[in-house]
Amino acid sequence: MKSIIFSLALAGLMVSGGAMATGMPDLAKSHGCTACHSIDRKIVGPAWMDVSKKYKGKAGAEAKLIAKVSKGGGGVWGHVPMPPMDPSGAKKADIKKLVDFILALAK
Repeated sequence: MKSIIFSLALAGLMVSGGAMATGMPDLAKSHGCTACHSIDRKIVGPAWMDVSKKYKGKAGAEAKLIAKVSKGGGGVWGHVPMPPMDPSGAKKADIKKLVDFILALAK
C-alpha cells in the first residue's frame, strides 16, 4: 500500500516538477530529481539547501551523499524512502556532479 501511495505522489509531482525546477542543473531535471526535490523548499524529499546546510563542513559528506543517491535510503528526512538512482542508468560521474552542486549551495 505504501508503495502505491508513493508511486501516485511521485507521478503527481513529476507533472509539476518542471515548474519547481528553476535554478536546477539540467542533470537534475534529466534524472528526475526535480520530482521530489527543490533547491529551497521541501517537496517529497528535503530541500537541497537543507541537505547542504546539514552536511556543510562534515568529513566524508560527499562520499556519504553519493552512496545515498546511488543506493537510495530513508529515515533521515522523513518516512518516504528515496529510490536508488543507479538503476535508472545514472552514471557515478553524474551523481558526483549533483552531490557537488548540492553541497555547494550552503557556501
